[in-house]
Amino acid sequence: MGINERKEKEKEIRRQDIITAAEKVIFSKGYLSATMDDIAKEAEFSKRTVYVYFSSKEQIYFAIMVRGYKLLLEMLEQEFGSNSCINALEKVRLIGLIIYRFSNDYPDYFRAIMEYENREIDFDDSCIDQYKDECYVLGEKLLGFLIDTLKQGVEDGSIRSEIDITNTALVLWACSVGVFNTINNKAKYIMHYHNRNSNEIVLEAFNFFMRSIQTEQGGINK
Repeated sequence: MGINERKEKEKEIRRQDIITAAEKVIFSKGYLSATMDDIAKEAEFSKRTVYVYFSSKEQIYFAIMVRGYKLLLEMLEQEFGSNSCINALEKVRLIGLIIYRFSNDYPDYFRAIMEYENREIDFDDSCIDQYKDECYVLGEKLLGFLIDTLKQGVEDGSIRSEIDITNTALVLWACSVGVFNTINNKAKYIMHYHNRNSNEIVLEAFNFFMRSIQTEQGGINK
């Protein structure tokens, strides 16, 4: 390994150390309360060193979301590889179940992704940021799983052909996230007053979503 290659490797290790430190701070204190001083202290670097690698707290937050998206996409790719024989309608359900499992297994990453409030400047092409750009590429790849699956469902006859695929994907995504957030925040309330557990509500929601897009021959009666 040459000197330049070794230096680049060391820089990448420091960069990842800063992201890991930022995760601990932001996941425990919240994005708004966390400061670059907190992150530098947790990483055991000077704040000046942190700014060598990241221009802002928001840039670090994008890097954290990138980690979360990669974990979720890896889960999707593994499950799709293991369930290649099911029809597209069942794959739509599978996507929802995987995202639900992700929200349980990695709740901090799930909240980081779902709670970020997009700004107009995020879509300004003149503001180039590798972490922001990668974050949105991965987010679109995730939505692409759903869009492609809906297209397959229209082709194999399990999903209604008259739906607008992009609109349907966005609505399914928004509704699923709403269900997950409700379950995560109100699970004890729902159990106490209605004697229903989280899994029951999620499965009922998915059945409801599936009935709204399925054809008669592609129907699910579970």
